[in-house]
Amino acid sequence: MNKTLSILALTGSLVLGGLVGYDIHQRSETPTTAAPAPAESATTGAPARQGQMVQTLAQPYDSARARTESEANTVQVVRERRDGLVYISVTERDSSSAQAQLRQRLQQQLPFGFGDGGGQEQTGTGSGFFVTGSGDIITNNHVVEGASEITVRLHGSKKTYTAKVVARAPDFDLALIRAEGVPSSEIRALPLGDSDQLDVGLKAIAMGAPFGLDFSVSEGIISSLERQVPVGTKGVNQNVIQTDAAINPGNSGGPLLNSAGQVIGVNTQILTGGIGQSAGVGFAIPVNTVKKLLPELQAGKGTVIQTPSLGVGIGDVASLSADERKQAKLPDQGVLIGRVYQGSPAAAAGLKGSRTVTDESTGERTTLPGDVITAVDGQPITGVEELPQQIISRRIGETVTLTVIRDGQPRDVKVTLKAFDLAAAAQREDAQGQ
Repeated sequence: MNKTLSILALTGSLVLGGLVGYDIHQRSETPTTAAPAPAESATTGAPARQGQMVQTLAQPYDSARARTESEANTVQVVRERRDGLVYISVTERDSSSAQAQLRQRLQQQLPFGFGDGGGQEQTGTGSGFFVTGSGDIITNNHVVEGASEITVRLHGSKKTYTAKVVARAPDFDLALIRAEGVPSSEIRALPLGDSDQLDVGLKAIAMGAPFGLDFSVSEGIISSLERQVPVGTKGVNQNVIQTDAAINPGNSGGPLLNSAGQVIGVNTQILTGGIGQSAGVGFAIPVNTVKKLLPELQAGKGTVIQTPSLGVGIGDVASLSADERKQAKLPDQGVLIGRVYQGSPAAAAGLKGSRTVTDESTGERTTLPGDVITAVDGQPITGVEELPQQIISRRIGETVTLTVIRDGQPRDVKVTLKAFDLAAAAQREDAQGQ
């Protein structure tokens, strides 16, 4: 999680904290012996004399009986799953990369050391977990992206292993890495649960290495299942699990477990409110997203799993006034296409963006609205955030049917999806003055 810290602060406040604020006080006078309290003080409730220590428990402390059912469950889950946890360290030799530059800025702003602040190499840490018996490790893409060297350690061991990226899925902030030379007897794959079967209020246990503190465990509940936050390099809003289990830098890529010891999510982001550390609002990628992508990640051979794009610039038609929509013959809801980029799937399908026409007789220029997308494969699209969500969930080569309004009339347009670098296309066309 230390590696790409911008991802960890949705409010723009970067999430970091130091090992500060610990205030340890030691009593200057510690009694070595204490006179036993009179029996009546413990049994009759008679007031004790000032300064006298009073026995408060009639029976000796029994740790087994004192543990609640929930506590005993947490202890059992941690003991059974801790050996599936992996600590990840990365090195970047390219100090010009976006990740390295971000880390340098953070080091200049913060009053404590964080990784290697000098020289050309930049370092960071994160977490991960074994997902298969063959040694595949799931972590966040932002933990390993841009790394020139990756090493991992297992719980309870100081031995390090070199790891390689098998495949990355940047648009879902997931990556699969594999360590070299790990004995099969040391691999403890964690069982994957079903994130579609979760309920708000259920227990959530986060494991990882926050701030580089190996093997730290925090516990909370599932706070919400209705949350959507920007995930991955495209920043498309996706469904996430919200938890109040403390998650901090270094927890990234670590597992979020349920009371059955199953992985229900991959810890990825926190919302800080500007206080610089966990504020009890953490987010995890649902494990069903991992299960959906796992076969493709395993077959990746070092590649990047791409997601499709329409190749359009869009806006929310509802942002226009009622008079503007009426005059332009636009619907009340939908996604207005402002721009269609050359070579994109949208351009190949004949979708139209906003355009300016000139009246040759008067020279007056008028901007005509582009197509308004109102549905994808019959699924209504009411807001601008819903269209990228629909497209990113599809596969490259898949054909979708878009319902669009053009000149006040509905029509269906079939679009064959492909990977398309929207940012590069925008930069290229802007440079050409288009």
